[in-house]
Amino acid sequence: MDKKAQKERQKAFDSLPPAIRDSLSQEEKQLFLTAEQWPEALFQKLEEFITKE
Repeated sequence: MDKKAQKERQKAFDSLPPAIRDSLSQEEKQLFLTAEQWPEALFQKLEEFITKE
């Protein structure tokens, strides 16, 4: 993942409501920021914030 993508993911993570950010485990936070593909459980936690392109 390039630096631009990393910055965009960090910005997206930072824009999540604090309650949602706090509900994620350390592993889920790392997956949010770096994973090529998220596990289904992470999608379920974030489904109200995900937009389909």
